[in-house]
Amino acid sequence: MDQAILEKIKPGAKVRVWERIKEGGKERQSPFSGLVIARKHGNEAGASFTVRAVVAEVGVEKVYPIHSPMIAKIDVLSSPKKVQKSKLYHVREFSAKKIRERVKTK
Repeated sequence: MDQAILEKIKPGAKVRVWERIKEGGKERQSPFSGLVIARKHGNEAGASFTVRAVVAEVGVEKVYPIHSPMIAKIDVLSSPKKVQKSKLYHVREFSAKKIRERVKTK
């Protein structure tokens, strides 16, 4: 993973993660877009980040290991101007409009 992209992945950033998925003998890439609500363990071997999105009116959270070979690429769509907390678990209770107000993305 590119170091410049890893620095941009922080709580409050909106990202699109392209996952490699194997189905039978074929491999394809599937995007998952959402808000980064947590980043854990820096850049060490067990580092990960959590992405939250609402899919079909259900909240979905995925935890991605940073050094996973199953991640094809990560697109950082926007980064936050200012975030008060390092873990944004409290946004689980909010609507999309309230999250935009709290996170203050660019």
